[in-house]
Order: sequence, then C-alpha cells, then structure tokens
Amino acid sequence: MLWIKAFHIISMVTWFAGLFYLPRLFVYHAEAKDETSNQRFKIMERKLFNGIATPSAIITVVLGFWLIHLMGYGLLYSFWLQAKLALIAVLVIYHIYCRKLLNDFKNDKNQHSHVWYRWFNEFPVVILIAVILLVELQPQYSL
Repeated sequence: MLWIKAFHIISMVTWFAGLFYLPRLFVYHAEAKDETSNQRFKIMERKLFNGIATPSAIITVVLGFWLIHLMGYGLLYSFWLQAKLALIAVLVIYHIYCRKLLNDFKNDKNQHSHVWYRWFNEFPVVILIAVILLVELQPQYSL
C-alpha cells in the first residue's frame, strides 16, 4: 500500500505542476503578438496538457480510489475524505476547463486577458493547500 500511496503523491505533484504551469503559459500566450510565438505556445500547451497534466490526473485519481479500496470503503464516511473528494471533483472540472481554454487558443479564439489568466492561475494553489490540510489534519465534523 505504501508504494501505491507514494506513486499517488508523485502523480499528484506532477498533475499540479501541469496545472500551475499551463495557465502561466496562457498568460504568456495572451501577451504574444507574433505568429511564431503564437504557434510555439500552442505546441507547448498541447504537450503539457496531453503529455503530462492529463496522464498525471488520471493516474492520481485511479491510485486514489485504489487506496480507498485498500483502506476500506468505511473511510468514505469520513468528513475529511468527503471534503477532499469534493475538492478533487472541482479540480477535475478546472482541468477540463483548461482543456476548453487550450482549444480556444488553438483555434485563435481566446477571450481573456493575461491579467485574467494570472488570477485563474491561483485557483489550483488554493485547492492544493486545502487538500493537503484535509489529508494531514483529517478534521472530524459532527452535527
């Protein structure tokens, strides 16, 4: 089980690295004025999303559910795990929305400024902090 946990953490770190860097690329892409830069950013964004972020997301989720299976499904009644899974669902939606933004850039239909992407880039940081606190502190909640 420790090997699965270790690879879950490794893939999670890789996924977050992709989610931190992709919106940063969007910042630079939104600022780009020439066609050479535009094409370069399209390639970088596609490779980061399809080659690193998405495979890491899939591995993270699969290993996470495998860990739940190994630790017992009773764990699903824990507040901290329910909150973590809710945040992961939000992160998956963020990831999917990044795909939409990537397609907008691919089709030269970006609608946002570099400033918007700078703010958008901060969202996964908040999720990461909350998930780590939930896992490490495992707060209990009762009515």
